[in-house]
Amino acid sequence: MEKKLEKRWIFAFIITTAAAITGLFWDHATVTEKSSQFNGTDAIVPADVAWLLTASCLVLLMTPGLAFFYGGMVGKKNVISTMLKSFICLGVISLLWVVIGFSLSFGSPLGIEIGGTHYGLIGNPSDFAFFDYVDEHPHAKMATTIPFILFALFQMKFAIITPAIITGALAERIRFISFLLFICLFSLLIYAPLCHMVWHPNGLLGSYFHVKDFAGGTVVHMSAGFAAIAGVLCLGKRKNLEYIPTNIPFVLLGTGMLWFGWFGFNAGSALAANHTAAMAFATTTIASASAMLTWSFFDRLNGRKVSALGACIGAVVGLVAITPAAGFVSVPKSIFFGFAAAIVSNTMVNWKSLKRIDDTLDVFACHGVGGIMGMILTAIFAEGEDASLLHGGWHIFGHHMMAMILVAAFSFFGAMLLYKVTNFFIPLRVSEEAEELGLDLSQHNEMLG
Repeated sequence: MEKKLEKRWIFAFIITTAAAITGLFWDHATVTEKSSQFNGTDAIVPADVAWLLTASCLVLLMTPGLAFFYGGMVGKKNVISTMLKSFICLGVISLLWVVIGFSLSFGSPLGIEIGGTHYGLIGNPSDFAFFDYVDEHPHAKMATTIPFILFALFQMKFAIITPAIITGALAERIRFISFLLFICLFSLLIYAPLCHMVWHPNGLLGSYFHVKDFAGGTVVHMSAGFAAIAGVLCLGKRKNLEYIPTNIPFVLLGTGMLWFGWFGFNAGSALAANHTAAMAFATTTIASASAMLTWSFFDRLNGRKVSALGACIGAVVGLVAITPAAGFVSVPKSIFFGFAAAIVSNTMVNWKSLKRIDDTLDVFACHGVGGIMGMILTAIFAEGEDASLLHGGWHIFGHHMMAMILVAAFSFFGAMLLYKVTNFFIPLRVSEEAEELGLDLSQHNEMLG
């Protein structure tokens, strides 16, 4: 067993080494060879650059925030392992994004032709490999006023936090090396296609179905939520379901970092320092405030104490729900987004049938259901002529519902397959002895002081 485990880590190190050496000798292509796809540097707007640099930093902060948010909720024997699974995404996904992830997400579309128009299912993996053509020139169709490299880095932060979200459902029982393999497969085969289909100018869901996802309700939260529930079903329940959250102040700190970072997540998705960014900033904080209060009061109405944990979860659910609509709705409507999502997610968190399958930190009930609520409410309330059901866009609403089913099925069954592939090469679950000892010691030889 020890020898087999050693081979896995040797293989992981070889892959990292190969990426480093390839990068050293890679003949980096410049924009001049594809000038028709890019604007000149004179198109850059300094204010937009300043805002997107700031927004990128804010979104990056969300991943350590998520680590504290999750780490405070688990038992004392699993705090470090839970937090590390979020932090490690900063390393794994960043390198993967540069090598091939950005190409798969935003490369030229590979897909199907409908009515004479080509719609992408995934990007060409060779277009921006090792960040070829990703430099100071703005892209002619994507982020036209900022350097393309800034757009790529901003999007990288979204790719990082998406698999990190999944970790909360699998906490206290998943093997670390298995988790690393799974998030690589998930990022390349589930996140990248969804990102391309929704956010690329010729993506199938965004261009053909006209799906509105301002900042990732579908791409990030629904994909992570359904991948989480698939993982729970593959891994099975923990041996010990009775535990007390170790550190509520960690949860409060993590919530604050997430809320703060979410301004970059949502307002940054305007890709400019403009009115849309300001509106997304406002709707983000108001929806979260509404959800926090709704969750706390709804708990009390159902005979539960008002808790710091509940208030934090409610705030995050509000942030999740407003994400797809942040730049498409008014501030008053954002109050309802937070209110409705909090009630539905709270109900799901306390649904006994869902509790029985042991989604450790209720990732599906918060992120999956929150993403679904955000997508439905966006399809109903998004402002603009024919933009939503409320504004005469019956076909838009229908397309959103079809797309929601497609995304849910793709994320769930795709992740289920990837878990099984991962388990074929490396067992997903730690041994009973390792689980009893706690993953901090058994997986990392560290412990909370």
